[in-house]
Amino acid sequence: MRKGLLIVTSALAMLMSVPTFASAATGGSSANIVSTVSFRSGPSTSSTVMKYLKAGDKVTIVEETNSYWYKVKDSNGQIGYVSSNEKYIDVVEQAVTTTNAVIVSSVSFRKGPSTSDERIRYLKKDEKVTITSKMNSYWYAVKDAGGVSGYISTSADYVKVTGSIPAPPAGSDTNPDTTASNAVIVASVSFRDAPSTSGTRMRYLQKDEKVRITKKVNDYWYAITDAKGVAGYISTSGSYVKVTGDIPKPPAQNLPIAQQVELVIAAGNKYLGTPYEFGSDRGTTATFDCSDFVRQAFKDALELVLPADSRQQGEYVRANNSVSTDWRTLKRGDLMFFMDYAGSAASNYADKSPFGETITHVGIYLGNGQILHTYSKESGGVRVDHIEGTAWEHRFLYGGSAL
Repeated sequence: MRKGLLIVTSALAMLMSVPTFASAATGGSSANIVSTVSFRSGPSTSSTVMKYLKAGDKVTIVEETNSYWYKVKDSNGQIGYVSSNEKYIDVVEQAVTTTNAVIVSSVSFRKGPSTSDERIRYLKKDEKVTITSKMNSYWYAVKDAGGVSGYISTSADYVKVTGSIPAPPAGSDTNPDTTASNAVIVASVSFRDAPSTSGTRMRYLQKDEKVRITKKVNDYWYAITDAKGVAGYISTSGSYVKVTGDIPKPPAQNLPIAQQVELVIAAGNKYLGTPYEFGSDRGTTATFDCSDFVRQAFKDALELVLPADSRQQGEYVRANNSVSTDWRTLKRGDLMFFMDYAGSAASNYADKSPFGETITHVGIYLGNGQILHTYSKESGGVRVDHIEGTAWEHRFLYGGSAL
């Protein structure tokens, strides 16, 4: 009996000597430092001591790394690790753990609602975040799992809303287009998580539901948000949805024309050298014919989808803007339209009728007598050519802006 009692007593003594640790904390919990503690670069006593946190300092717990260490953020935003022993740290507030969105593809997490604002980091696929408000049609204000606040794109390509988004406070000056509907469902329609019939159906939208179309993805799909702020996609068919207001333009289309032009040209320049293929597939960027290339540059830069062939593009420009038959009067970024090749001499085109000939080629005018275009396999695909004194000058019919 004496031996058994000795063993039990020793075991109890060992248990009592083990240090206690703070109760489990969720990411975003706030805590007070209660005694000077090392603020380290990693969760180990062998990691570098960056500084000492003092009693009274406040930190935010980013995560409970293990039973011995917290990853924390200090009052200056610096990230490090501290012991989770209660003699050093006291967790005083548990963060709200409810999330209402999940990242579906890596997206920039920025300090402000603009692509010009500094990127905090990239949020990764499957990270859960909390959308705290919808700033406008293009930006959500969110908090990540560590409680860090920032902004991300509202595009369903990057984030999937899984719960309700808080309504703007009464009397707030939130942009009205963040909540106003601009369409109504006229017959039950699938509400999917991707712009495809293979996308998962989240539910059926019912007749008379009001929704907000955030953009027209293509001729077949709208990106929308429902009354609860859940984002997804529906058919553009008038059999299912009736547009009752304006559909927001993508941010780039709200820029001054001169800036839009530079975005289009930059987008086109990315494809320099891309092989030529007559009748190229409009669904890929592996090859281009002339009109496919022009269409892709505008689509990439501005999400503006032009008609699919050069003749229709010419009609589009004439229908929306004034045109000129003198290429020297064109502005940078204007589209140029040409007739068939009939020879290298100007005399071969003496009887051409600028608006009577069939358009067979299109390119983007760069200014200074240069054109960005593609026209044959032999020429090397997408390239820049001079106009003056060449067959391009003789073949030119008219040009103008597509913007």
